[in-house]
Amino acid sequence: MTAAKTNERPGTRAQHRYARVSAYKARVVLDLIRNQPVSTALEILDSVERDVAATIRKVLESAVANAEHNDGQVADELAVVACYADEGPTLKRFRPRARGRASRIRKRTCHITVIVARMEDAELERLQARAAAGGRVGSAQAAAAARRDRVARSRAAKAERAAEHDHDHDHDHDHDEDHETVEAVEAETVEVEGDEVEVEVDEVEVDEVEVAAEADDADEADAADDESKDDA
Repeated sequence: MTAAKTNERPGTRAQHRYARVSAYKARVVLDLIRNQPVSTALEILDSVERDVAATIRKVLESAVANAEHNDGQVADELAVVACYADEGPTLKRFRPRARGRASRIRKRTCHITVIVARMEDAELERLQARAAAGGRVGSAQAAAAARRDRVARSRAAKAERAAEHDHDHDHDHDHDEDHETVEAVEAETVEVEGDEVEVEVDEVEVDEVEVAAEADDADEADAADDESKDDA
């Protein structure tokens, strides 16, 4: 039995005609999502760093919407059974060059087609079992909601850690201030004690001056007595 041609495959399709990109560049991305579940294909297109990936994503989403609204399919049970890019007309442009010459510019176009269909029951059971074993959510929307919840919990935990760190920092700052206050009080005490010592030293110096003055007075008195005796 001859297999169905690519453009005659059963399923729901969507097509983007006259895409302003070459078929070669589009096929590089289409090869990544062929025979993949829709959820996996969307994740792949989100991570591909090529401009044509955004166009192919729109075509895939259009095909999924057609399958849901026209054929009554469930988005989580769909897979990309076929995707291809046919060459479209080439736009000829010219660029002026030196000496009156002109070089040709070829602006390629292509027709991108994506076909989605329901996966087989065995394949669905295998994917559901793997998702249940890995703890993953089935639908892409639910997976995105789960990722948002994880991000929110992570940010909340980070904010709590930051608040605890600020509280510990404030506590350490208060402790440092108390320590500085105690050191200042001790320094004042030392200064006061030093003043007392200086006062005592000053008192001792005053006593020595008084003793020296008394000694000078006694010497003068003795000298006066000696002079009176000599006169007598």
